[in-house]
Amino acid sequence: VQLVDSGGGLVQAGGHLTLTCRASESIVGLDAMGWYRQAPVKKRELIASMPIRGPIKYADSVRGRFTISGDNAKATWYLQMNGLRPHDNAMHYCSHDPPLTREVADPTGQLKYEEIWGQGTAETVSS
Repeated sequence: VQLVDSGGGLVQAGGHLTLTCRASESIVGLDAMGWYRQAPVKKRELIASMPIRGPIKYADSVRGRFTISGDNAKATWYLQMNGLRPHDNAMHYCSHDPPLTREVADPTGQLKYEEIWGQGTAETVSS
């Protein structure tokens, strides 16, 4: 499965953006889809998770401002981001929560597992 993230851009503080994640195919064994973000020199963190069953979860830093939604049958998910602030500047990625893995061969032919991520979409909030 391939994930494609889109929708980032430049926005003024207080503005909004909607990110979109599309999967190339239905995700077998889907439990929850999530949006993650990674600010410069920081670790990637889960900020919103939408499970098949159960409540949607948000990180404290985005709760009340961001909304995750999507259509699992169409393999498309969204992150509506309102009230953006400069500290929200980051690359945003969608992935399964937790990230799924696939087996790939490295240049030497050795098999290894890698996590499946979208390519990310950048958002810049100007003050």
